[in-house]
Amino acid sequence: MFEITRYEGRNRLKGSVYLSIGMALLAALVIWVYPSFSDALGGDELLEAYPQEMLQLFRIETMASLEGFLAFELYTFGWIILLGLYVAYSAAGVIADDVDRGRMDTLLAMPISRARLVAEKFAALSVPILVVNLLTPPAILLGAWLIDEPLSIADVLAAHLLSVPYLFACAGIGLLCSVVFDRVGIAQRVALGVTFALFLVESLLVGTDYEELGAIAPMRYYDPNEILLEGSYDLVGVAVLVAMTVVLLGVSQLVFRRSDL
Repeated sequence: MFEITRYEGRNRLKGSVYLSIGMALLAALVIWVYPSFSDALGGDELLEAYPQEMLQLFRIETMASLEGFLAFELYTFGWIILLGLYVAYSAAGVIADDVDRGRMDTLLAMPISRARLVAEKFAALSVPILVVNLLTPPAILLGAWLIDEPLSIADVLAAHLLSVPYLFACAGIGLLCSVVFDRVGIAQRVALGVTFALFLVESLLVGTDYEELGAIAPMRYYDPNEILLEGSYDLVGVAVLVAMTVVLLGVSQLVFRRSDL
């Protein structure tokens, strides 16, 4: 039971650790830069020179506090954009790569249904998603303590915990691309394009007559600013992201069951 998940998960473990180290180093860099930035530019004084569209695109609310600085420099850029694109790209290869390389016939010769195969390969993506969110928070909290800008432990942990359903939703986008396209390169490029396009749609349409279109974007339901600056946790958004992931997984299973390989 779950043999494919265990196998795929083990193969992803080393890369997940490297990913976590990279994100921890990014967090350390952001925290190290913050005191100089705050002293030299006075935090929010710099924001006055930014176009409103840029502030809206990157969800910049304040840079006068470490929480606001992290919300933009680390969580919006690192988690919402970089990690969102990373998991979508990774998920886009879980089925398409085996089809593209001619390995899928061997896998389907095993006593396993197509739906279960898709589910188990998708479940293996929990390794990078969970590992990066387990290993990075201690680096953030330690860095903040070292520069004498302590952060709320509960809010930092919540920012990472609530990012898990967001990242799974992005992975669901990649998974759907993986079963729709049988060329792994195409599946991955489409997954990157769709995920980034959804980020743009959600960010740029806020406050316009077309704001409702952003409801299809996972990014609408994960807001680091609310968590770090206000201590507010959007549990309804979590439920929406979970439902979005389940729907994407179910549709992917249905498409793959009907695919002619």
